[in-house]
Amino acid sequence: MVGCLFVALLAVVASQAAAFGAKEPLSALLQKHVSDIARLKEETQAIVGNVDCVPYNNDVFYLRYAVDEKGVEVLKENLAWRTGAGKQICEAAVSAFEKASGGEKWDNGPVRDGAPNADLINKYITPSTCLTTSSSAGDLVYCIRAGLIDDVSLMSSVSVEKMVDFFLYCKEINALVANDRSLDMDKLLYVITANDLSGLNLIGGDATFRKALGAASKQANGLYPALNGPTLLLNLPRLVSALVKLFTPLFPPEVNARLKFERGPLADVDELLDISYGGKDRDGFLKDLERLCY
Repeated sequence: MVGCLFVALLAVVASQAAAFGAKEPLSALLQKHVSDIARLKEETQAIVGNVDCVPYNNDVFYLRYAVDEKGVEVLKENLAWRTGAGKQICEAAVSAFEKASGGEKWDNGPVRDGAPNADLINKYITPSTCLTTSSSAGDLVYCIRAGLIDDVSLMSSVSVEKMVDFFLYCKEINALVANDRSLDMDKLLYVITANDLSGLNLIGGDATFRKALGAASKQANGLYPALNGPTLLLNLPRLVSALVKLFTPLFPPEVNARLKFERGPLADVDELLDISYGGKDRDGFLKDLERLCY
């Protein structure tokens, strides 16, 4: 399992955007890549028809391809998924996003209720085990406590394919939010992933859950260019921590720059909701993010 973990991490981090933390304002980046954006938008219109609806009406969608140096062919491949196998996922995410952001403040209820197979999965993946908040710099922070998820019971209820759909839906929601808030803040925002591995069992658990996580991550890396920020692996079991010290010198420099191993952050947080807005542990968590990511 440990070997599979490191292989998966390398695959995720190697694909992350080097532009994370870019100092240029979003408006400057949009102007810098205006020609690329126009060409990408033209190709999108030829395939999907209407580009006046979410997510195609936001130029940040195209900018991410430009800053990550992904051209028209990659866009076409992704649009084939968005209009084909992933159409229901994307449409559900857009509907949930518009409902959640339609009021005075964000309402996460429509997002949870609109997820694929929500009636089966939401019993096991709750805001206590999986939550998205934001850093002080505005980037989204996707937190997951895999060790607290009853993956055996979960995967007895759903297939790997359904679990992959659920994780891709979560990624689409985060992409929509990041693109929308990028315009509001005049800053290209990313998604930081914080894996709190407290309580993770190295032996046992359900291998199909790990398979679903890996498959979703691999697919999402191609579907969402220039969206991933650093990946934080927090509070690893001591055996894994010892192996990390052996493996990290072998990682390429660009991988080490994006992959952060740390003991402490979230360790004393009993409830993930306490790091969300107004939560009692939020200030401490934000300080940890500042130190690790910026």
